[in-house]
Amino acid sequence: MKYHIVQLGCQMNISDSERVKQVIEGMGFVLTEKEEEAHLLGVIACSVRQKGIDKVYSMVNKWNKWKNRKSLITFVSGCVLPTDREQFLKLFDMVFPMSDLPDFPDMIHQYGIVTPAGLQPLDKGIEDLRFEKAIDEKEATFSLMPAEIIPGNQEKSILRPDKGIENFWDISPKYESSFEAFIPIQNGCNKFCTFCAVPYTRGREVSRPAVEILKELKQLINKGFKSITLLGQNVNSYGLDKKGEEISFSELLGKIGKYGEESGKDFWVYFTSPHPRDMGDDVIEVISKYKCLAKQIHIPVQSGDNGMLIRMNRKHSIEKYREIIQSIKQLIPEATIFTDIIVGFTGETEKEFENTRKVMEEFKYNMAYIAQYSPRPGAASSRWSDDIPKHVKKERYHELTEELMKHSLEYNKNLIGKTVKVLIRGKDRKEGYLSALTEGKIIVRFSSNDESLIGRFAEVKISSAVPFSTEGELIKLKTFASSVEA
Repeated sequence: MKYHIVQLGCQMNISDSERVKQVIEGMGFVLTEKEEEAHLLGVIACSVRQKGIDKVYSMVNKWNKWKNRKSLITFVSGCVLPTDREQFLKLFDMVFPMSDLPDFPDMIHQYGIVTPAGLQPLDKGIEDLRFEKAIDEKEATFSLMPAEIIPGNQEKSILRPDKGIENFWDISPKYESSFEAFIPIQNGCNKFCTFCAVPYTRGREVSRPAVEILKELKQLINKGFKSITLLGQNVNSYGLDKKGEEISFSELLGKIGKYGEESGKDFWVYFTSPHPRDMGDDVIEVISKYKCLAKQIHIPVQSGDNGMLIRMNRKHSIEKYREIIQSIKQLIPEATIFTDIIVGFTGETEKEFENTRKVMEEFKYNMAYIAQYSPRPGAASSRWSDDIPKHVKKERYHELTEELMKHSLEYNKNLIGKTVKVLIRGKDRKEGYLSALTEGKIIVRFSSNDESLIGRFAEVKISSAVPFSTEGELIKLKTFASSVEA
């Protein structure tokens, strides 16, 4: 029996899906990349943007039509708003928060489904399965109960999404890569930005025990992983929910840095996303101190105008944000800086937008993830008028993109002639080339068809640059212990 999962949204959802796959395969299902072959279909959803939710409705409507001619069961989890959850209960067979993932095998059993792992003997084909209820050839093979009346399931579906998240973290993920991995360190958000639905989809902030984080990281490094990203909605608020019981985020980074030094292993550790309100010099100082802590910092600004930041309930000012950037440039001058920005938020004036453009000009970001505002049910701003026309949002988006491209190109041109260390990640879109990332997450492509290089560190001499990427020549490959000529 096969399964297929569609994952939408951010890196946290990608990380969540790795644990979902582990649980499903533990029941004996086999992954298929073709959804039409699957008997179990799932979505790791993202309610943060309407576009993501529209995709979910489109998929489940298609899957439900398939039930007229084939055997399948559907489920949805991930970041789901209460309003979306109510609608999903009518469309999916199972709807549950990610914190209930450890109970997923029991949910399957409640449907009367015999999983592959429970078959006797295991080599029996699907045609040999026997079900409790006689069916005709047009009915779905599985005898299903509506999700909203599964005993105990409805109550669980309306619990706080952060409740029981510790049990979810106990699940060992099925990593999608052999050299890059995500480690969740914190879940949920207490900030309640007016444009954001995360507090309603993932609940309040909960920190994962540092001992578990360090254990998972060491296991990954010992298996040869080269790039690790610590994940959380507000990673630098790590430990604040367990004051006196847990270490701070800077202390966690310090322990990782010390392990990197003691192990002698070559790896990079990133984190996303921090919040300016909780970003102190202690974090920046510890990054500057240890080689394995990657010199790339993603620090969302969202807007360059103080009045707009107040309406967004961001709880930081541009002056505070500027101090953070100045500390980064002073303590880690080689660091690249990424950010998030929203254009067209409710009531955004030309002056407020211009202040955002000026911020981009001042801080010269290497990358900015620019979003055109769209209201989400559940977020406070959904009650406000979405009064900026689409064409204005689009114009502002393009203007900021042009500003970003200017600074990205300037930075990348300064790399020409230099030899940089990169992690080779896969085939490039350019035929006959491989794609890699520098420590600062600048794209580097070089001529090679040797896919055995993927997952290895190398040195590349940069020969040309365009906005957002560079090109060069492979000079040498690197191993944990030494370097070898390419």
